[in-house]
Amino acid sequence: MESQLPALVIVVPLIAAPICIALRRPGLTLGFALAVVWAVFAMAIKLELTVLDQGVVTYAMGDWSAPWGIEYRLDTLGSFVMTLVAGMGAVVLTYARSSLASEIPREKLYLFLSTYLLAMTGLLGICITGDLFNLFVFLEISALSSYALISMGSDRRALTASFQYLILGTIGATFILIGIGLTYMVTGTLNMADMAARIGEVGLSRTVLAAFGFLTVGVAIKMALFPLHVWLPNAYTFAPSVVTAFLAATATKVSVYVFIRFIFTVYGPDYGPEVARLDAVLIPLALVGIFVASTVAIFQRNIKRMLAYSSIAQVGYMAVGIGFGTVTGLTGGIVHLFNHALIKGGLFLAMGSIFLRIGSVDIRDMHGLGRRMPWTMFAWVLGGLGLIGVPATAGFISKWYLIQAALESDLWPVAALMLISSLLALVYVWRVIEVAYFLQPDRPVDRCEAPPLMLLGTWVLIGASLFFGIFTDYSAGVARRAAEMLLGVVS
Repeated sequence: MESQLPALVIVVPLIAAPICIALRRPGLTLGFALAVVWAVFAMAIKLELTVLDQGVVTYAMGDWSAPWGIEYRLDTLGSFVMTLVAGMGAVVLTYARSSLASEIPREKLYLFLSTYLLAMTGLLGICITGDLFNLFVFLEISALSSYALISMGSDRRALTASFQYLILGTIGATFILIGIGLTYMVTGTLNMADMAARIGEVGLSRTVLAAFGFLTVGVAIKMALFPLHVWLPNAYTFAPSVVTAFLAATATKVSVYVFIRFIFTVYGPDYGPEVARLDAVLIPLALVGIFVASTVAIFQRNIKRMLAYSSIAQVGYMAVGIGFGTVTGLTGGIVHLFNHALIKGGLFLAMGSIFLRIGSVDIRDMHGLGRRMPWTMFAWVLGGLGLIGVPATAGFISKWYLIQAALESDLWPVAALMLISSLLALVYVWRVIEVAYFLQPDRPVDRCEAPPLMLLGTWVLIGASLFFGIFTDYSAGVARRAAEMLLGVVS
């Protein structure tokens, strides 16, 4: 049974999706989906422990060995991101019962849960596949499911946001497919490990460079890297609260994982920085994106939109780490991928609780909310401190590595700019704190704390962000192992 886990972690949620449609009954379907996501999380943990203990885990589909057959290949980075996706999927769905009851029509719940499991299947498949074409297939499974999930928002603008995401996501997918096709034309293989070896033999042809450009732009759209981010604010703002939290914690993070995989596994650690000079484009764009998105976030009244722009800025930090192309820089980018998923997932779950109780996420409706929803708002404050990068939070660990990487590379202006950008995060986080704790509500209101399961889900993620801000052996340790593996450094 254990030897089949690489297949089961994909097959179980994939088969469970149509079963949800067959079950239809809301309570039964939700209970079944919860059992599935927690089982998948347990399998992901087991696989990661195996990888950390024994090294790379491979699985040949149908006993057709690579590179002729489809190979599932799980290394340190893939298992790290896979466990993150599975864990976020389980926690968010556990949180979801009351939120879904208020935002999704009861008769459509089974469709929502089926689509949720399909999205999770696609994201997990991206992390585990060792085949480029299957990576594209899983990317599209997750993307198409995400479009449907976003469109289920109660606001009519959710349909427009979903359509905009569909258009830009399709453009990104087309670029990725063209890049894969060009690379296949040169190497004659779709297996990533085999392709990496053959690219080295082919050399620096224009076809390889063109493929690299197509893949870079396509994945940059998927990960919402500035200035290719325009689909993200509306998608996060108008999607159901549960969907926003799940996608914010997983979708862009998996896209960053794909970006890292293309650059350092397929093309190799020397190609992007030394041949294509990706760092000369990536770091400046990422820094501009951090400042522009953070500045725009300051002026948002809708807190979900504010957090959406914050996510664009945080993707910029990950891109800066990738751009350094060093062990410390890549460690910072990977650990920020993990830490930001916890922080932003917790913040969006808190906003889902607020929307359930007051029917709004507008900052003008949050006067005195710190006294009305003390536990929810305190969780939001702690998550906000993580975004700023206050010591003892996970956000501090990420920025510490990134600043250290900048100084190691003699890029002290980059380090200074990252420090200054944290002040912008302080401004937009403080706006919410000021309104919630220091302004009186317009009329007397009763205490209206979130339901227990919603509080539990929120605090699990915020608590984890604090835990990994103090105890970094797992998060930073695994991230460093992954960075050394990608760069071929022997520790």
